[in-house]
Amino acid sequence: MTYRIYGSELSPYSVKVRSFFRYKKLNHEWIPRSPAVQSEFQKYAKLPLVPLVVTPEGEGIQDSTPILELFEASHPKPSVTPADPALAFVSALLEEYGDEWGNKWMFHYRWRYQPDVWSTAERIAQQMMGAQGTLAVAQARTAVAERMMGRLGFVGSNDKTQPLIEASFAKALGLIDAHLASRPFLLGGRPAMADFGLWGQLYEAATDPTPGAIMRASAPKVMAWLQRMLSPEAKGDFESLQALAPTLKPLLTQEVGGLFLPWSAANAAAIGRGDKSFTMSLGGAEWTQEPQKYHARSLAEIRAKFAIAKDAPGLEEILREGGCLDFLS
Repeated sequence: MTYRIYGSELSPYSVKVRSFFRYKKLNHEWIPRSPAVQSEFQKYAKLPLVPLVVTPEGEGIQDSTPILELFEASHPKPSVTPADPALAFVSALLEEYGDEWGNKWMFHYRWRYQPDVWSTAERIAQQMMGAQGTLAVAQARTAVAERMMGRLGFVGSNDKTQPLIEASFAKALGLIDAHLASRPFLLGGRPAMADFGLWGQLYEAATDPTPGAIMRASAPKVMAWLQRMLSPEAKGDFESLQALAPTLKPLLTQEVGGLFLPWSAANAAAIGRGDKSFTMSLGGAEWTQEPQKYHARSLAEIRAKFAIAKDAPGLEEILREGGCLDFLS
């Protein structure tokens, strides 16, 4: 009963799944994706993306959030889902924010600044071509750097949006650091879906020169949480939404309701219209990018989860106060 996780140390979604499997104490083998395992990877993968989980029965499963939800249902202890449906939805919303908006921070810093570009491209090249020698690694490094720098637009990173992305990163770090000052995990004494979604992006950012330096200088509680989440263990129970609200609500208000959900709704509307690009006012600045189809689907998923949880006591109130409610209804 050993699961195989095909992934990459450089993939936030891969390390997210690995951390979850460690927390659940599910027997697994971590297999770095490389040319040596490509034929086996293709046998099970529907998409050329990591992570890929292969079950003992030979079924391939992809996409980090569905993977976590599937194994949370089949292996409910220790749980990553609060019993309170209002808190469970807030956790799912924060996971979505990490996966989709937090990825903008990580990808932007990783491929916009030259020290970060070469650091990451070198690590990817070593993983993919290390067995073939120094020249192969050097050639791969250049190819990776050129390809990934050309993809910055996919996450909306450009000269106009750069100040907003970097300001959001700094703001979120400060808010999360304050929130973690009195608890080991985002929702209390044990990790939740929210932790895994945000952690994957911030863990990767911490391994890169530019954002890593920012994090070490400004967010000591976040850095300690990153280490706990490598192999997380339950320290206690989830707190109540009321107990979490004083430091959680600013993150919902300023980041989730202030930036992520307005962007996500505008992106989905552009997809619906068939637009090739969209421009909006976001955080007091102009934001322009090509719409992203996957994010439109993930917004539909979080709206479906809200439709189920919307009558949970306390949920509508905190979402309304956080400026999130109108985008979810």
